[in-house]
Amino acid sequence: MPDILLVEDKESLRRVLRLTLERAGYSVTEAADAREAMAEIGRVPHKIVLTDLRMPNGSGIDVLRAAKTADNDIPVIVMTAYGSVDEAVQAMKDGAHDFLQKPVDSNHLLLLVERALEQSRLRTENILLREEWSKRYGFPRIVGESEAIKRAVGETQRVAQTEATVLLLGESGTGKELFARAVHHLSNRRDKPFVAINCAAIPETLIENELFGHERGAFTGAADRRLGKFELASGGTVFLDEIGELPLAVQGKLLRAIEEKSIDRIGGRAPVPVDVRVVAATNKDLRAAVDHGEFRGDLFFRLAVFPIDIPPLRERGEDVLLLARHFAAEIGRELRGREATLSDASLQALRAHRWPGNVRELENSIERACILADETELRPADLGLVSDGARDLKAFGFDLSGNLGEAAERAVKMVERQKITEALAQSDGNKSRAAEALGVSYKTFLTKIKEYNL
Repeated sequence: MPDILLVEDKESLRRVLRLTLERAGYSVTEAADAREAMAEIGRVPHKIVLTDLRMPNGSGIDVLRAAKTADNDIPVIVMTAYGSVDEAVQAMKDGAHDFLQKPVDSNHLLLLVERALEQSRLRTENILLREEWSKRYGFPRIVGESEAIKRAVGETQRVAQTEATVLLLGESGTGKELFARAVHHLSNRRDKPFVAINCAAIPETLIENELFGHERGAFTGAADRRLGKFELASGGTVFLDEIGELPLAVQGKLLRAIEEKSIDRIGGRAPVPVDVRVVAATNKDLRAAVDHGEFRGDLFFRLAVFPIDIPPLRERGEDVLLLARHFAAEIGRELRGREATLSDASLQALRAHRWPGNVRELENSIERACILADETELRPADLGLVSDGARDLKAFGFDLSGNLGEAAERAVKMVERQKITEALAQSDGNKSRAAEALGVSYKTFLTKIKEYNL
């Protein structure tokens, strides 16, 4: 249960308040005066501060200011005698959550504590809602009938009910985050936050701060305490995507967070307990990375308690068509107000394509087709697909009209568009890497993207 710092100089009243709070299920830390309270605030974080207003070695205002300096979001409830209500009102102007008049009514005390905790919880959820895009997905739906995907789904269902750390293995675009969300939604943590972090998308100098947060004054510009993703996910699940890109310097701190269930904020003086489940994902061979000294072996074995292989789309047989129809229906309704369908030539082209970008590439192709198509039936030309080694280009929607030069120009554009699309999918949208893979300059690549409206 949440920890409450109780500050009261009268021992008898302090004991009564502590028993009242503990019977309600709260954990209580006591302080007998302002100086002791401020030292405790600097030592470890608390969920709520409940403080007397007048006491030795300082006042409740001093405690309030110390608490707000350490964490501006912490609720502080001020207790006051009848004759000092004006002082309590001033304390609220200084940032107190509420005040409680003595003699303290137990029911009123517990009501104020419950309200303060709820407000704190909602504030944390608002932070998460600004950074998380779970609204788009809701409960994850995994589409497919192939044996490979059924096996992965079955393993996901079995491990979700446990607290085991999960490592999702698979190529880029196979839907690893979808499986991570499924683990969370099928677990006992489903009502708590799901927080996703792409380790490859955050600069090495910022990743520790993103994961574990910092204290006020930890570095230049750190004007306030900032909670990291591990604390924001309290009680829920942290999804570490592209874990193979995590810097070695941070890997040891992650290992400690998993094993000891505590983190150290940058500039912090004491460990902060955290209760999260870790799900990680990678498209790298982590065993090879361990052999090459690029990844810690102890962290690898701690993450790989329950590995799940997510199959690439090319190994899922007719799932390509199931997914294509699913995306056409969903995206068609979203963009056009009615489901899109796929022509027979499109189905043939979809089946023939190798899908190096996996499910992500397929979804992007369907979305682009729904935007470009003149009709609700999507054709291969709308999808931007060229058959791998197709003999009859007409079967795949290619326009052979005009002279040789005109047809050749259209063929070049179709190939360029397809190659650029595949390169972007394989590089997770990183234009510099995609341009390098295609052997063209970054400027040329950007020009082509604009030309093909990608």
